Amino acid sequence: MNSFARQLALVTFLLTLFAPIRAAASLDPTALREALESHDRAVHIHDNWIRDPFITLQPDGWYYLTGTTLEAGMDGIVGIYLWRSLDLANWEPLPRLWRFEDSSWINLSQPVKHRAGKLLVWAPELHRVGDRWAVVHTTNNGFANLLRTAGPELNTPLDEPMGASFGGRHDPSIFVHEDGTPWLVWGVLSLQPLKPDLSGYAGPQINLAPSDRRMGHEGSYIIKIGTKYVWFGTAWSTDQMRKGTYNLYYATADKLTGPYGPRRFAGRFLGHGTPFQDKQGRWWCTAFYNANVPPIADEQAHAEFSDNAYTLNRQGTTLVPLDVTIAPDGEVSVRAKDPRYASPGPEEVQKFQP
Repeated sequence: MNSFARQLALVTFLLTLFAPIRAAASLDPTALREALESHDRAVHIHDNWIRDPFITLQPDGWYYLTGTTLEAGMDGIVGIYLWRSLDLANWEPLPRLWRFEDSSWINLSQPVKHRAGKLLVWAPELHRVGDRWAVVHTTNNGFANLLRTAGPELNTPLDEPMGASFGGRHDPSIFVHEDGTPWLVWGVLSLQPLKPDLSGYAGPQINLAPSDRRMGHEGSYIIKIGTKYVWFGTAWSTDQMRKGTYNLYYATADKLTGPYGPRRFAGRFLGHGTPFQDKQGRWWCTAFYNANVPPIADEQAHAEFSDNAYTLNRQGTTLVPLDVTIAPDGEVSVRAKDPRYASPGPEEVQKFQP
């Protein structure tokens, strides 16, 4: 293929990435259910353009999916969009949950510093806190937001109990402690307790790090597995922005507030993915396209990448099975099961044990 043909192919590919979002996935649910049942290989479950996909399984039996969508959503409006599924295979879109115009405090006339030139919702997450939902997100303009439902139903209207005082929290998430206290999780890594009604902060900010180095630059997410608090974070394999592969790492602690142990490797191409359990108790991690070039082929999964941003994932949402084990001493180990995702690349700055 000559230089012009390669450039044309790349332009065509990029245009498909930024095409208008489709209302529903075009994948066959029966085939997806069969692939998911094996729990040994990555499964592409959803075709909608999405980044930072977040999936949560709730007591009502539904899996809920949200994430960063295109600047013009399914109805042409910047906002937070949801899908739900009973089996991770057949997804139905829900009404748009929120848009900037619904805000009581966001100034839409403020110039946007980001190169997109338009205010965008980034990395929304959905969390149950007591008898209501908390929805958190960041933006491309340096501020974040916390939204709250009036009751147990995930619907509108949503209020903004903290308004601008929520602050510039990059990639905010929420962890609900066993004592019922909601904690805000953001950055890499900051924690701060919230009031039970989410109306403000209930204590000072705590800043943490793995025992051996910095975790990464975004996508912090904490869950409890057994007796351990497991903090997941995201970084590029080379520790340089958009160089190498976008990976998921983790560290563990005996207490939410640390100290956390060394940074460990969870999976290649899994950056800013959500680890979660399905109805059978099996672990998965969401994955998505984040690269500067078209997705690599399977046979390139273990190659060296350091000159640009690469991924194995195609546009949409992919689920990658995780092997999560608890040792007799309570220590937790997390690693992607699919061999294409399970090993660090040759360009990885940090050296990990197999």
